[in-house]
Amino acid sequence: MSVTRSRRSVISEEVAPWSEIRQLLRGGETDKLIPVIIPKHTRRLWWLLLIWLGLFALLTGVMFSLREPDGPSADVAAVAYDALASTAYAAGAVLLVLGMLWWWRSSIAEIEQGTAGVLTRYGAVTRTLDPGRHYLWHPWSRVDFVVDTATEIPYSAPVMACPTRENVPLRSIEFFLKFRINDAVLFVRTIGAGNFDLVLSQAVQDAIRQRARLVQTERAYDLRGSDVADMQELLNRQLSRYGVRITGSNIPDVQLPAQYQQHLATRERVAKERTAYDQEWGLTRKRRIDSLQMDIERAKKVRDARIVEVKAALNKAREDVAQLLEEQETNAQKVRFEIETRGRSGLISAENEARAQRRLAQAYRDNRAVLQYELARRRLEVGAILAGRAPQPVVVRTDGNGGDTSALSTLLTAQLIPKLNGSLLPPEAARSADRED
Repeated sequence: MSVTRSRRSVISEEVAPWSEIRQLLRGGETDKLIPVIIPKHTRRLWWLLLIWLGLFALLTGVMFSLREPDGPSADVAAVAYDALASTAYAAGAVLLVLGMLWWWRSSIAEIEQGTAGVLTRYGAVTRTLDPGRHYLWHPWSRVDFVVDTATEIPYSAPVMACPTRENVPLRSIEFFLKFRINDAVLFVRTIGAGNFDLVLSQAVQDAIRQRARLVQTERAYDLRGSDVADMQELLNRQLSRYGVRITGSNIPDVQLPAQYQQHLATRERVAKERTAYDQEWGLTRKRRIDSLQMDIERAKKVRDARIVEVKAALNKAREDVAQLLEEQETNAQKVRFEIETRGRSGLISAENEARAQRRLAQAYRDNRAVLQYELARRRLEVGAILAGRAPQPVVVRTDGNGGDTSALSTLLTAQLIPKLNGSLLPPEAARSADRED
C-alpha cells in the first residue's frame, strides 16, 4: 500500500537579495515552490548627492578662480584663492568620479539564465529583460520581479474526501502536474504567485472531483496512471489567462476507505486463490495433454513401423512382379524374334520371287517391244509400197467451157475408172474388189 502525502505543494513569492535568487528559484524549501522572486534593491540615490557636491565644489573653484583680491595683501589673497580653487576642483572631480562609479555600479542588473526580469519605471511595467547583464541608467528604473520562465515546475495536490459515483468519499487522490510560466508580465500583473496557488489548487480539486464522480468505487484504483489529457486541457483553458501552461499531469496514487480496502483485499485474495487454482488446473491439463501426446507419439511410431513393413512387402511384391514381367517379356521377345526371323525369311523369298517375276516381266516387255518394232517397220514398208502403187487422179472436166460433154465420153470414162483403180490396188485389194463385182 502506498503512503498518502499529507501536504501539498505551495506556490509563493519571496523577497531576496540578488545573490540568493538562483538558490531560491532552483531549490527552495520543502513542498514550497518559488517561481517569482522580488529582488531586494540596494540601489539608492546617494550617488546624486555626490554628483551635486562635486558640481558644487567645481562651481566653488570657479568662483575662487574668478575673484580678484585688492589691497596691500592682494598677492597673498590671490595665492590663497588659487589654493582654495585647486582644492575645490580636486574635490569636485573626485566627488564626480565617485558619483559616476556609484551610478554605474548601482545600474547593473544580472538576470539568471532561464528567468525573465520585469522592468518597471516609476512603478509601471515597461518591458521584460532577457537573461544576461543589463544597465539601468534611469534612476527610477528597477527590476521588481524575476520570474522563472524556463523550468517546468512540479506541483503536487492531494485532494481529500472525493465522492465517487456511489457517493462514497475516497480517502485521497493525489494529482501531480508540471506547469511553466510563458508570459512573466501577464503572470505578475494579473494574479501573482500567492493568488495563483489558490487558483491552481481550486482548479485541480474541481477537476479531480469531477473525474471521481464518473468512477465506481470498486474501480477507483483504475484512476492511477489513467489518461488525464481532458483534465490537462481543461486546466490549460482556465490558466491561459494568467500566462501559465500545464505541460504534463497524472494521478500517481489513490487511497480508498478502510472498508473498501478490506473488500479489495478479500477480492485480491480470492483472485489469488483463483489464479492458483487456474495454475493447478493448467498443470493437470498439461500433464494430461503430455500423456495424450506420448500415446499419440507411440501410436505414430507403431503406425510408422507397420507402414515400413507394408512398404517392404509392397517392394518385394513389386520385385516379384517385375521379375515375372521380365521373364514374360524375355519369352515374348524370343517368340517375337522367331516370328520376325520367319517373317524376314518369307519376306526375302517373296522379294526374290517378285524380283524374278519382275525380271521375267521385264523380259516379256522387252520381247513385245521388239515385236511391235518389227510390226511397225513392216507397216512402214507396206505403206511405202502402197504409196508407190497409189493410183493417179484422173480429172474429168464436165463443165461446159469447151470440153467434151457427150454421152459417149461419159460412158467410156465410167468404164475406165474402175479398171484404173484395180490396177493401182494391191493384189489382195484387187481380188476383193473383183469378188465384190
